[in-house]
Amino acid sequence: MKQLTSWGKYPVIDSEVYTPESQQALMNEKAHGIGRGLGRSYGDSALSERVIESGGMNHFIAFDNVSGELTCEAGVSLADILTVFVPKGWFLPVTPGTKFVTVGGAIASDVHGKNHHVEGTFCNHVTSLTLVIGEQEFICSRDKNSDLFFATCGGMGLTGVITRASFILKPIKSAFIKQQVIKAKNLSVVLELFERHHKTTYSVAWIDCLSTGENLGRSLLMLGEHSESGKLSTHREGVLNIPFDLPSQLLNKYTVQIFNAAYSNKQVSEVVNTTVHYDSFFFPLDRIHNWNRMYGKQGFTQYQFVIPKSAGREGLKEVLEAIAESKQGSFLAVLKVFGQGNENLLSFPMEGYTLALDFKITNVLFELLDRLDVIVRKYGGRLYLSKDVRMPEDVFKVTYPQWKEFQKTRNRYGADDLYHSLQSKRIGL
Repeated sequence: MKQLTSWGKYPVIDSEVYTPESQQALMNEKAHGIGRGLGRSYGDSALSERVIESGGMNHFIAFDNVSGELTCEAGVSLADILTVFVPKGWFLPVTPGTKFVTVGGAIASDVHGKNHHVEGTFCNHVTSLTLVIGEQEFICSRDKNSDLFFATCGGMGLTGVITRASFILKPIKSAFIKQQVIKAKNLSVVLELFERHHKTTYSVAWIDCLSTGENLGRSLLMLGEHSESGKLSTHREGVLNIPFDLPSQLLNKYTVQIFNAAYSNKQVSEVVNTTVHYDSFFFPLDRIHNWNRMYGKQGFTQYQFVIPKSAGREGLKEVLEAIAESKQGSFLAVLKVFGQGNENLLSFPMEGYTLALDFKITNVLFELLDRLDVIVRKYGGRLYLSKDVRMPEDVFKVTYPQWKEFQKTRNRYGADDLYHSLQSKRIGL
């Protein structure tokens, strides 16, 4: 047995951990429980009494340097891919806010990035995947075993263990990003800026979630495009480290207010244009090892939701007002715009706005999150399963209307008897 937790460090459980060295070993074992990559999901979706780690299956298999199609095992990390292929002039089609995610985890979470409004989720670029259910292998794509494909992409590991995948990388001429940062005085302004720059490939905004009145939602909007010039240099290892859990009282309403004010005012000019390396543009927190320790021993959770675009302005305003009133400000609050959703049964994105908020775990936090649930449901939104650690079953089943079809697919292949997590039991799957 081994103690396991998530990146949010909450909850902590005892688990039996199995690390197969190959797909055949996995099938021979008839392993059950839940698949787990690098442990970067924030909640309890990769926690169970028995965990199947993918670290032994982390090899590249094939690459087509004309089409950009890469085939690799599911334990390969996005960092591995960037290290090998950026120097060759290729980049990930979609990346989340950390490169320390496995390909299997990226598919199971159907991760999104700063370019969803133009390029969709990671799974939009997956051409096929191999799934093991018990001792059986299934090759899945949009044309073959398509029911399993659409259930597995975004299915949180509940349809089986992904062992390998093929997906399309995008060509680049440089490892650098042409970045433009624009100050926005409030929520209305930043939403207007998102619309004005809807054709820009990458866009994301940092939001001060404690500002009120006419400054409610003051932001810094960051826009990006791949540069046409510059070296094809890969990222470097981070040099900073948080060696131990910091005292949780260091993060309070006063320090968060000070940080937000300083961050908001760090840019004097209304618009600043720079060229930055992809690592600082996409993965700023990766440069700090163990940054999750800054929330203290009790850990933290991220509350990420999406609200349809038609209700975005009103819904986001109500959420930000509720947070400001609670004085439980988020140290990191990130706003992005989503394009249309896809066919994957449990995929998170829908056309609208998504806000991600990090909160340290406290005795009063979940009361606030329950209140935010009501607002998100009121405006037709939903929560991201990969970040969730406390969503009630009724909230999940109302906001993910295709859950019944997902469950039927699991039942059809016998996956419901083999694969489960703390999260799946909590939300009624």
